[in-house]
Amino acid sequence: MTGSFIHPALIMIAGALLLPFIRGPFRKPYLCLIPILAFCDVLYLNQFPGTYGVVTFMDRWTLTFGRIDNLSTIFAFIMALMAIIGTIYGLHVEDEWQHIAAWFYVAGSLGVIYSGDYLVLFLFWEMMAFASTFLIWFNSDKDALAAGYRYLLVHTFGGVMLLFGFVLRYQATGDLGFSLLDEHNTQLYTWLIMIGLMLNAAVPPLHSWLPDAYSKASITGAVFMCAFTTKTAIYTLARAFAGFDILIVLGVVMTIYGIIYAILENDIRRLLGWEIVSQVGYMVAGVGIGTALAINGTCAHAFAHILYKGLLFMGAGAIIHCTGQSKLTELGGLYRKMPLTLLFMVVGGVSVSAFPFFSGFVSKSMIITASFESHLYWAAFLLTAVSAGTFLVAGLRLPYLIFFGESRCTSATLEKAADPVWNMRLAMWIASFFCLLIGSYTPFLYSMLPHTDVAFHPYTIPHMAETLQILAFTALAFYFLKGRLAARATISLDLDWFYRLAGRGFLWVAEKPLQWLDTAWGAAYRVVGLVSLMTIARFSAWFDWNGIDGVVDGTARFVQGLGGRISLFLQKGQIQMTLYYAITFVALFLAAYVWL
Repeated sequence: MTGSFIHPALIMIAGALLLPFIRGPFRKPYLCLIPILAFCDVLYLNQFPGTYGVVTFMDRWTLTFGRIDNLSTIFAFIMALMAIIGTIYGLHVEDEWQHIAAWFYVAGSLGVIYSGDYLVLFLFWEMMAFASTFLIWFNSDKDALAAGYRYLLVHTFGGVMLLFGFVLRYQATGDLGFSLLDEHNTQLYTWLIMIGLMLNAAVPPLHSWLPDAYSKASITGAVFMCAFTTKTAIYTLARAFAGFDILIVLGVVMTIYGIIYAILENDIRRLLGWEIVSQVGYMVAGVGIGTALAINGTCAHAFAHILYKGLLFMGAGAIIHCTGQSKLTELGGLYRKMPLTLLFMVVGGVSVSAFPFFSGFVSKSMIITASFESHLYWAAFLLTAVSAGTFLVAGLRLPYLIFFGESRCTSATLEKAADPVWNMRLAMWIASFFCLLIGSYTPFLYSMLPHTDVAFHPYTIPHMAETLQILAFTALAFYFLKGRLAARATISLDLDWFYRLAGRGFLWVAEKPLQWLDTAWGAAYRVVGLVSLMTIARFSAWFDWNGIDGVVDGTARFVQGLGGRISLFLQKGQIQMTLYYAITFVALFLAAYVWL
């Protein structure tokens, strides 16, 4: 097996580099072929747990590119599967650079998942950050450029924190291995590494980049971004910080914080972005609980979340692609124009809302049950309550405002509205199928979980009754409160207000005090430094001309004159005299030498 190890990230990178040379009718088959090959490679590698791709770097560090175990296999599987779905969804995109950026992004995620040390992790971590930035910049939206720069700045900061953390850890321990850290022996590097990883997971207060970036990315780019960045971060947290109690608190805060802002949001993709913050909170809390069932629930929920959130983003992208509108205040009444898109978004909505027989019902229940088993009742009850808010937002409010209710569409929007092209529908169909498969046939998912010996049975009468009651009361509340939950063109202030305030403060300092100091220094330099320098330069020139050049030129003129006089005296034009003077000079020299 060791000799036949081919990293799936290498397949994606090579495919991306060759893509510009594939033209004509071969382009779309090639686009499908590369992620399918990477997926097949993942399936093959998952059959052979172990450590592969070990390289010695600079005769000092051992780099591990292929650590295959029960945690990496499930994440690699779903990432490779989502690469296929996302690529199919974007087959109609003619811009090859979008596909190249997306594939490098996927390669970065797979590289992180299989990495066995922090150097390899950091290499692929930064690949993810830079590749995904281009998925934002490829959008034609006027704010995409600024959102991309902000995204890159924030993730560069996270990368620096991660770099500082593992360098300090290496100095302290001499170990670069990417493994579980000790909660009872935390050091500065522990928290730096955690901050670097939590930023990609969008843990508050490091979360504001997510709804901003995902709403400004290209339609296809947003589908990839909603699946890879935060879930790759969840993998790293599960690998390094399982059982850290602080993550329980942060995870529960995430679920509440995200769902509140999702209720207030008007933009479709920003709403779904806030939903990601909320749902990733379940995973962060599961990592913090750290029991076998909680880690299983985290992995299962990440698996399910990639599919149903990808499905919702694909539905949102189809609406934006076909209508040109992304605001809820500019949509409504589209159920006749886009019936298939409605169906797919309903599947995604009921999946994230934990409806029985859909994916979220199984995965979310694991984390909540693990909370109860660990006697974390406050966390369990809050996570259960947030699930009602999730159904309210994604299962009811979102499809209602887009497809039903009062139509706020212009005539031009209604005229353009239609179900998307075949490849977008196919991708949504595949994601919908897996959402139903995971929820209905649990052995498919359970066989890939890290702790296969842990039994969990979601389809019990008490659990079903509890879930249906929560869903029914939520639907009843929506019926009576739907007027208050109508779309409104508002701006909701978030913690990024403080970031922007700090940015304005920095800009003021740069423009006022620092600029004044720079101007004053320039004036002082011109008055004092430059005048003094020019005076010294003029003196140096005078001394060079009159002193050094005078002595050198005077000596040269003296030697030249003396030589001329001697030549007039000695060189008479007669060879006899020349020989006489020469022999005489030699004789005198020899006599002086002998006598002395």
